[in-house]
Amino acid sequence: MNDILTEQPNSPPRIQLSARTERFDSFWEGPDDIERGYRTLGQFYRVNYLKHIPQDRSSRILVISCGPGYFVNMLNEEGYAHVAGIDSDSIKVEHAVRHGLNCRCATAFEDLESTPEPYDAIICEQELNHLTKAEMVSFLKLVWQKLVPGGRLICHGLNGANPVVGAETLAQNFDHFNTLTTYSLKQVLEHSGFKDVSVFGLHLYVFYRNPFNYVAWGLSACLSILFRVLFILYGKSNRVFTKKIAAVAVR
Repeated sequence: MNDILTEQPNSPPRIQLSARTERFDSFWEGPDDIERGYRTLGQFYRVNYLKHIPQDRSSRILVISCGPGYFVNMLNEEGYAHVAGIDSDSIKVEHAVRHGLNCRCATAFEDLESTPEPYDAIICEQELNHLTKAEMVSFLKLVWQKLVPGGRLICHGLNGANPVVGAETLAQNFDHFNTLTTYSLKQVLEHSGFKDVSVFGLHLYVFYRNPFNYVAWGLSACLSILFRVLFILYGKSNRVFTKKIAAVAVR
């Protein structure tokens, strides 16, 4: 990792990471209709992640790459009282502040390094794929240091095991440096000091009022069964073929 401090539009001075157009410490996945994202992304996070968040509503939680604060807002709605979000793009953070969310403009590495009090949970909204392998290990080790004993990291990345989009997701973005599988994501987390690592698929079809949700869910399940059979024929043990995979890991 190149430790040269630079300035970019709408961001404070920061360590120069390799990702340039879609920075690791800024949120890039929201819909064009930013306000709509509080509902749609909120539902996505609630279904996929909420069960992995510490049950104690007084837990101290940091959301990295919070963007307009979708994850922070969902946790507030669920009764979590001490949630903070950071994002390196001040324009995105302004949306969160207008919603009364505890979000501020900051960069991931610098903010973590300067944090005196450890967190009970750290959530990384941007894909780990926006870090090179060396940067990823540095980031994960820094997160480990900034968690309380027993604290949790929740992170996600692009699933290279998906035969349909795995290769395309790596190639379609100049700032995607790698893809991960359930094995390699667990591998890098354990290498960085984490234990009790659980890797799971992120489900896209979480809008249960829409009938198409169930059709797409069924088709996706059938494809997963087919992929599983094909992988077995090639001597592979992969079981998760969602577009993205996530992990919860414990310090």
